Amino acid sequence: MDGPEGSAGQPGPAERSHRSSVSSVGARAADVLVYLADDTVVPLAVESLPSLSAHELHRAIREVLQLPDVALEIFALWLVSPLLEVQLKPKHQPYKLGRQWPELLLRFTDAPDDDVATDEPSLQFRRNVFFPKRRELQIHDEEVLRLLYEEAKANVLAARYPCDAEDCEALGALVCRLQLGPFQPGQPTACAVREKLDSFLPAHLCKRGHGLFAALRGRGAKAGTSEQGLLSAYRRVKEGSGDSEREAPLRTHYQAYLAKCHELPYYGCAFFHGEVDKPAQSFLHRGGRKPVTVAINLEGVHVIDNREKHVLLGLRFQELSWDHTSPEEEESVLWLEFDGNNEGTPVNKLLKIYSKQAELMSSLIEYCIELSQASEPTAPQEGAYGPSSAPGSSPPPAQRPQLRRQGSVVSSRIQHLSTIDYVEEVSWSCLHRFYSRGPCVNSRSALSPFRRLEGCRGPSCLSQPLGFRWQSVAPPCVRLTSS
Repeated sequence: MDGPEGSAGQPGPAERSHRSSVSSVGARAADVLVYLADDTVVPLAVESLPSLSAHELHRAIREVLQLPDVALEIFALWLVSPLLEVQLKPKHQPYKLGRQWPELLLRFTDAPDDDVATDEPSLQFRRNVFFPKRRELQIHDEEVLRLLYEEAKANVLAARYPCDAEDCEALGALVCRLQLGPFQPGQPTACAVREKLDSFLPAHLCKRGHGLFAALRGRGAKAGTSEQGLLSAYRRVKEGSGDSEREAPLRTHYQAYLAKCHELPYYGCAFFHGEVDKPAQSFLHRGGRKPVTVAINLEGVHVIDNREKHVLLGLRFQELSWDHTSPEEEESVLWLEFDGNNEGTPVNKLLKIYSKQAELMSSLIEYCIELSQASEPTAPQEGAYGPSSAPGSSPPPAQRPQLRRQGSVVSSRIQHLSTIDYVEEVSWSCLHRFYSRGPCVNSRSALSPFRRLEGCRGPSCLSQPLGFRWQSVAPPCVRLTSS
């Protein structure tokens, strides 16, 4: 993903949402402020800032933090503001990109002009979206693990990683262990947890509502989830052999927290803003739109409801086709095509995600697929996200799909989406009419108009990624149904 960079501004971070990354500018030198996931600031005095590359700045940060060489692969520099988040490539020049930030906002966001004029990105040292989860399990450097833990914790507490209440308690208990030490029965521990509850659990689980109304608004959380559930999970945190003392190494608990986060399919993703159509409430009444977050990582794409903090749709790359359209006079759209059913009949479903970041999302999906295919070409069934096995080693055992709780926030809720369902063969001209004008469409053929992962199974597979293609002569179109 190509992205913006830190822009010059105030001497220090006045507000978390508008943090400057250049604190002073002289004739030749400047103090660059790089933010870590825990809001720690790393000041760097650099020469020739305008021509400094992200790779050179990355190396300077590693030297200051005394990180091992592997950190070059694990972390990346990001330009982040409330309106846009972009991971920089090593060749990018953060200062110059930061000067172009207003142009990037106009291109990739719908922000009002006033917000564009005042928005200012900060330069952040964060996890590289292209670093495989499997390789995290091989990390033993405590400082690297701490940085990964802090970033994952921030995403859990902000509900950017939706979690079930039970998982929030388990993760919060590990945070308690890391911040408060081993569990000590008694009132002081309970008071310490209660006073800092929002440091351990997402905000929507910290609400202390009462009665039937509060229970109905629990969004899937069980009644009574807060201090008691967290304390119970805290009590169950296991200490390694010889690690019962407070000064024991924390590496084990960092690893436990990350391992738990690895169960979330959107761990380590990049986030994008968008909107989807709500299901129509009646034949004459359209449902409007709802804001969503599109999370993309090396495993697939997840569409998350911003308000309800749960997954609306989760697809691995093997399960989807995609493309984006950017008409000059219409909205940019990311199209996701996947298999489904309509009243028991197998159909192909289309989801339309309105977003000026559709181009970025489409490019990221394509690049993630290329990385996945290149990393393990001989083991496509394993997802191809980790390093290939050593010569002569036995292949890893096939993993059983993870069982999810009924009503889990991680499970897809396709019924909450308005999709376009179609069957049989694709009428390209009719489908083109739908993209440009709306109402009705065609059917499905062996060639989908969308790009699809090579080698996947199903009636809509392509031998290679394709863009939209139309033909003038086509079989009669059939009326689509919306679900």
